[in-house]
Amino acid sequence: MLKFPKGLYSDVRIEEVFTTKISFKKKDLQDHKVRHRKGVFIRVFDGNRWYYSSSTDLDGIQEQMDVLAEMATPHKDIESHPVVKAFEVHQEKINHYERNSVTDIPVKEKQELLEGYLPLLEDSAIVHYKGLYVDRKIIKTLYSSKGSSITFDKQTCGLRFDMELSYGENKNQGSISKGKVYFHQLKGLENFIQEEIEKNIEFIKSAEGIEPGEYTVLLSPEAAGVFTHESFGHKSESDFMVGDETMKREWALGKVVGPEILSIVDSGEIEGNGYVPYDDEGTKGRTTNIITKGVLTGRLHSAMTGALLEEAPTANARSISFQYEPIVRMTTTYIEKGDRPLSEIIKEISKGIYVESIRHGSGMSTFTIAPARSYLIEEGKITKPVKVSVVTGNVFETLMEVDALSEEFELLSFVGGGCGKGEQFPLPVGFGGPYTRVKRLKVQ
Repeated sequence: MLKFPKGLYSDVRIEEVFTTKISFKKKDLQDHKVRHRKGVFIRVFDGNRWYYSSSTDLDGIQEQMDVLAEMATPHKDIESHPVVKAFEVHQEKINHYERNSVTDIPVKEKQELLEGYLPLLEDSAIVHYKGLYVDRKIIKTLYSSKGSSITFDKQTCGLRFDMELSYGENKNQGSISKGKVYFHQLKGLENFIQEEIEKNIEFIKSAEGIEPGEYTVLLSPEAAGVFTHESFGHKSESDFMVGDETMKREWALGKVVGPEILSIVDSGEIEGNGYVPYDDEGTKGRTTNIITKGVLTGRLHSAMTGALLEEAPTANARSISFQYEPIVRMTTTYIEKGDRPLSEIIKEISKGIYVESIRHGSGMSTFTIAPARSYLIEEGKITKPVKVSVVTGNVFETLMEVDALSEEFELLSFVGGGCGKGEQFPLPVGFGGPYTRVKRLKVQ
């Protein structure tokens, strides 16, 4: 039973983490790790300053909290402090994954699943490949001096295949990944993997150069998800606005930032990498409408940023592990689906670029996306693969250029990567969306 120090706000986050990592280089086993660890992150706040501690010594939580309290200055009205008032109080236990837990699957079965897919990558155009299986289950328990007592679990698993391809003088790299929540969802993927391999091989054999310039660009759900995350999602993280008047003016709620068809949300309620039933401060997970019909209607908050900007927290205080403090991060961020068939959207493009898959992306005010596979669109048809180094643009200008969203829609999870911010990388996030058409983007 924890005894919280008087005159201070305190909270404790305990994490129990189970992970599996199995990797092959071609048919040679390289990594076979199963880990189980526990740790704790402790915070004390006196109204002026935060005091932190992280440890794997769960028996010493009280002692560590008392040490932090000795460094702080008690505040008799700490409960009335705006930040402390912003912290929610909940008592709940959520155990969604006690059944069908990845921890119940024998590691031999996980390895056999991965090995079973490797023969699909035996092709003369693939000179080298790697296969990866990963899973992660975490049980979090949070206590606070305001009375919160929360326990919840979450889990993910996935496969990833990285390839080095060569055909004549052409060389390229490709990857295939599939992230899921349950192990059984990773079975029976032979057709998906084979189709992706064939696309990568056809691309290296046939892709032609493209004349740099402005094009109408059609983004797949994967590409639209990366675009949303990199070009817009990070700008909605409100810690960038604290103390920055220019940013706050640029990010004023009520501002028209896109066409009426465009709505963007961030949701911790969706299963997968971005699932956050409670954030790392104990705020209950929810869906935040960042853009609603082209109008800026929200931003992402921790309790601290919400208090400083006089808005409610949005359950976006997240950390990559018990070793780090929670900061404002996305969960699952995406453009809401449209109401038009993809085939109709493509038919309206006389000359454009279809970006099907992504290597990486980055950006804030200006964003850059590096496609893996792109295709030319001519007279309403996707015709041939083309080599595109980057697609880039100004965030607000590009949002205004979105002119069609498909009724087809998909949400995805990263495997073998994640979101980076500050020194916290990789954080699991969800992404995706509809096929998204942008009237004009710079293509190189």
